Amino acid sequence: MKILVTGGAGYIGSITNALLHSQGHKTVVFDNLSNGHKEAVGKSKLIIGDLTDKDDVFRAFDGDSFDAVIHFAAYTLPGESMLSPHKYFHNNIIGGLNLLEAMRTHGCRNIVFSSTCSVYGYPKDLPVAETSSIAPVSVYGASKRMFEEILDWYGKIYGIRNVKLRYFNAAGAALDGSLGEDHSPETHIIPVALSVASGKKKQFELYGDDYETPDGTCIRDYIHVLDLADAHIKALDYMIKHDASDTFNLGVGRGYSNRQVLDEVKKITKKELNVVVAKRRPGDPDAIFADNTKARKVLGWNPKYSDLHIIIKSAWKWHVKHPEGYGS
Repeated sequence: MKILVTGGAGYIGSITNALLHSQGHKTVVFDNLSNGHKEAVGKSKLIIGDLTDKDDVFRAFDGDSFDAVIHFAAYTLPGESMLSPHKYFHNNIIGGLNLLEAMRTHGCRNIVFSSTCSVYGYPKDLPVAETSSIAPVSVYGASKRMFEEILDWYGKIYGIRNVKLRYFNAAGAALDGSLGEDHSPETHIIPVALSVASGKKKQFELYGDDYETPDGTCIRDYIHVLDLADAHIKALDYMIKHDASDTFNLGVGRGYSNRQVLDEVKKITKKELNVVVAKRRPGDPDAIFADNTKARKVLGWNPKYSDLHIIIKSAWKWHVKHPEGYGS
């Protein structure tokens, strides 16, 4: 198939793009490079454009014919979204609408959407299933939920099929260290901890140690980025084969606490970490992890690399090979 990968120069998008290529698909990457890197695109054609500019989006579709879209491009920081709600609603909603209008106009009927477990907010029960209550507690989570609803309406009205993938915590890197996580600023626990281990940062700020968990720190479900990439391809195949739209949680089904993550970082890097306890961040639930039964049964998806040791080992390999990230 020929696939447009929006946000394909970013962390998850670039690794999914590489996996698509390895399986014989043709891809075009569309990215404004605000959070992505042209060095991560590989041999794919790169269109530098912004989804919020309708002309940019339509030009991409005028130049190629696509069988499907995998849509990663979005702003993704819950804390920032509460400080800049317009930025998040404008980018994540208007950009998505422009994309759907271009798809509709050019006869592209298939989209896999990168959503988030943030749509669940503070879960009442664990693990979190697709039937759990939808109650986002950040503008980011709300923007993703709104676009999920827009996708459903475009499906009903225009016949555009969609699969919504609600990620838990993406982590890790390509096993050979060729592709990985390079954000500025970096906010995710594993790359920040690795920066401390390598001496690039002086200390690790642990946001809260008084949560209702066994060791007082937040518990999260970490899924290897390679397993996420595989799920996108399986979702695409399922959608087209069955002419179906659906929603799936993508997590491992178990959680690790922040302290467990830091202990594993120390074990793999053989470095001590200067950890300083800081105030809680607003919007952080005590614990959240997925019920991934539906993805396993319906998509035939089986996470292969999402053991915490493999996740951190691959991330450390990327970090050692690319101490300055992609350099762009």
